[in-house]
Amino acid sequence: MMNYIWLFLMAVAVIAGAATGTISEVQDNLFAFADTAVELAIGLIGTMAFFCGLMKIMEDAGLCEKLGNALSPVMKFLFPGVPKGHPANSAIAMYIAASVLGLGNACTPLGIRAMQELQTLNKTKNIATDAQCMVMAISTGSICLIPTTVIAMRTAIQAEGAAEIVGPTILTTMCAAIVCVIMTKLLGRLKVFKYDNIIEKERAAGKLQINEDYIGNDPLVLSGKEA
Repeated sequence: MMNYIWLFLMAVAVIAGAATGTISEVQDNLFAFADTAVELAIGLIGTMAFFCGLMKIMEDAGLCEKLGNALSPVMKFLFPGVPKGHPANSAIAMYIAASVLGLGNACTPLGIRAMQELQTLNKTKNIATDAQCMVMAISTGSICLIPTTVIAMRTAIQAEGAAEIVGPTILTTMCAAIVCVIMTKLLGRLKVFKYDNIIEKERAAGKLQINEDYIGNDPLVLSGKEA
């Protein structure tokens, strides 16, 4: 889907440039910002490597589990379907902590790890659980106290005022996080979005995919006709 979105944006830019007679500027900016994108991507490798390594060290030292326990009241409210002591708790806690610190792309490996752990609690392969939807909502609108990645980028292109966005960032991300959590909770209560109801619809349509890695006590079983 993202490929189609980027293709659409590029097509709009080219068409607008041709219609306004500024196609040469569009072309110049295309190549100029392509170089900038490569420089920014390479510059972020160090940050991502550092925090991926930090995650591994904390996991081996048992700090991930302790962090998950420390955030247990919040985790219980946001993810009531995740059992206490499940590895998903610590993975989600690390992901939330990284998001709060504004680590940007460095959060991606932690988010993937959290979704992989939550998938072990998912009966299906093709239907997201409420907990997985909440992780996606948090990734979309997470509270950010220190926009580390953005500050690093602003520092790279300007000499002063790189950290002046901290206040507005905290305010806007707090509002976004509240809206995302509330809407996810409310929509999850609607019949059309309930996990079990979607399973029945997929079963009736013959599209239900069983998750063989499910570790819960009530796995789904397809009948001979459905299989």
